[in-house]
Amino acid sequence: MLLLFAFLIGIVAGLRTMTAPAAVAWAAHLGWLDLGDTWPAFLGWQWTPWIFTALALLEFVADKLPSTPSRTVPTQFGARLASGALTGAAIGVAAGNLWAGAGLGVAGAVVGTLRGRAARARMASAFGSDTPAALVEDAVAIFAAVLIVTALR
Repeated sequence: MLLLFAFLIGIVAGLRTMTAPAAVAWAAHLGWLDLGDTWPAFLGWQWTPWIFTALALLEFVADKLPSTPSRTVPTQFGARLASGALTGAAIGVAAGNLWAGAGLGVAGAVVGTLRGRAARARMASAFGSDTPAALVEDAVAIFAAVLIVTALR
């Protein structure tokens, strides 16, 4: 079941790059996710959740700017894959398989990036504007991230 959560948090990373690590960092910091002495353990450090939360908030704003590049350009896509790998690996630690978690997180990030882009385009077309579609995507990413990390308790 935990490896499913690794895939799902990867989907969140595909929707919003920094929301997934913010949520997982809070889970680790609050003791909901034991990362032990593994390399993702830094997610549970005192300041890490705050830093990722600030980055997530900045991303929510930047995403609405017309100058923000598409999520599928190499830099943006790569950041989403890295976020999925990191957060999936952290959940994978709890499942006893860091690398399977990382792989599933990357797979989820691919799905979240590509399907999220398609869904947002459909919503933007229906709304007649991208901003409401972006706000719905924000809400979905936040809600999903909260559900996933609270299930880790």
